[in-house]
Amino acid sequence: MTKRQFGMRGWKPEQLGDLSGKNYVITGGNSGIGLEAARMLGDKGARVTIACRNEDKAREAVSELKQKAPSGAYDYALMDLASLASVRDGASQIRATRDRIDGLINNAGIMMIPARELTVDGFETQFGVNHLGHFVLDAALCDLVEAASGRFVSVASIAHKYAPGFKFDDLMLERGYTPTKAYAQSKLANLVYALELNRRLEKSGAKSSSFACHPGWSSTNLQTTGPGAIAGLVLTLANALFAQPAAKGAIPTVLCAAGDDAEAGGYYGPTQFRDFKGPVDRASMTRAAKDEAAAKRLWDESEKLTGAKWSIL
Repeated sequence: MTKRQFGMRGWKPEQLGDLSGKNYVITGGNSGIGLEAARMLGDKGARVTIACRNEDKAREAVSELKQKAPSGAYDYALMDLASLASVRDGASQIRATRDRIDGLINNAGIMMIPARELTVDGFETQFGVNHLGHFVLDAALCDLVEAASGRFVSVASIAHKYAPGFKFDDLMLERGYTPTKAYAQSKLANLVYALELNRRLEKSGAKSSSFACHPGWSSTNLQTTGPGAIAGLVLTLANALFAQPAAKGAIPTVLCAAGDDAEAGGYYGPTQFRDFKGPVDRASMTRAAKDEAAAKRLWDESEKLTGAKWSIL
């Protein structure tokens, strides 16, 4: 059993301190968990950049945040995680407006695409967007996170438990693709990457650190925009029975991004009802998530696939 850190009630966003003068970047911050996390951070005075591929949606999110959490400051950068060129362009936009990032939050994702699709760069789309796009973004902005002694935050999922490991001879699932297999592998990659990044940061003597979290089962548009019609209907019905609001699903992200009590290298999320919901604390992970040999190979493969290099490691 995973050892609890925060007692029976878990960690609450009310425990956040003043974040005035702090800078946060969150991918997919225009809706769902990302938008709620941005609101919570802004409510404490933070400056939050929404990284989003759609300018109209980014503008709408910034407008909504200004109304709901006027203590914060908000802007946006355009990037599409399905295109490494777009990710690098977006990183350049962010770099032009600040010299430090206190929290770089890898939140955006897609879920259970019915048929195998490829990104602009030829990657299986869920692996490409959920993992490789964020890997490139973090590498591109790592020096700004380091300058703030900041945090890299990767939003994983309880779905990682359905991935037994990586098939390194077929990471793009050319053989035997299924929507659930691809999604589970991508979320396992998020968690494995976050843990490996923290090990590398510690080994290099860096001042920045890495954290991972999961939102439990939270009601967002993720369940309806990615899956096919039948799977989407099933997930919509399951949402009504099991899901918690997006605002509760965002609490682990906020803890990892800005909570004083979060421990580097930790994995946090809801801890009741099969980790679907409940108090936020240290979360359970599978043996595959703790496989350091696989983590090193995933890192090496990610570098080879993307050409991304880390200036701080």
